[in-house]
Amino acid sequence: MPVEVTWWGHATCTIEDSGVRVLTDPLFVRRLAHLRRRRGELPGPAATVADVVLISHLHSDHLHLPSLARVAPGGRLIVPLGAVRAVPGLRLLRRVRGLRITEVAPGDEVRVGEVLIRAVPALHDGRRLPVGPHRSPALGYVVEGASRTYFAGDTGLFDDMARAVGPVDVALLPVGGWGPYLGHSHLDAGRAAEALARLSPSSAVPVHYGTYWPIGMDGIRPHEFHSPGDEFVRQAALLAPQVAVHRLAHGEHVRPEGCG
Repeated sequence: MPVEVTWWGHATCTIEDSGVRVLTDPLFVRRLAHLRRRRGELPGPAATVADVVLISHLHSDHLHLPSLARVAPGGRLIVPLGAVRAVPGLRLLRRVRGLRITEVAPGDEVRVGEVLIRAVPALHDGRRLPVGPHRSPALGYVVEGASRTYFAGDTGLFDDMARAVGPVDVALLPVGGWGPYLGHSHLDAGRAAEALARLSPSSAVPVHYGTYWPIGMDGIRPHEFHSPGDEFVRQAALLAPQVAVHRLAHGEHVRPEGCG
């Protein structure tokens, strides 16, 4: 069966491959600090069903403890090296919910059923807080079963990205964010299209845009919220015309052709 990808909003996706359900960076809230969910209904119980959960880095919109608490007791959780020390709430989830936590660094591999999960580097600040004392790497992951699916997490472009990630069939790339200003350690639509040209997968899905937006900024640069998905499609057609780009609505899924 080909791989199936569902986008729930922000960086939260389900990758289903070879009978294994992989959930990425779950965020299941209407509001997080100064951010409000402006598009897409909150994912229902089906979104929390997973054989393994991948956490790309420790920022609270990617490692969200209340959302992780919705994962079934005894679930498998893969996190960056040092996460348990940096985020004490993970220890509580491990004790109360029985989550099985595995810490990984770039190059580490974890097998879950018929799927091999490989941690790859990302160019991003992986700390829990901007001034946090405990450092953890920001990661992407390649999920390899019938297909090879790259979940980039949060990252900027880096010189050896194609080599570090390796050959992939599907790329889930962040194309926006939750505010109008993105630094070099993020991908906007243009930089994501450049990453796509370097990686050259068969298919791509834009994520991490058009979901959360700062409260009070609805009328300020609204195009930064609404446009990244369409702009990525446009830029990808110019820089990587051989790649099939699937711009999903929240809760929508796709089985990319030629994968699996």
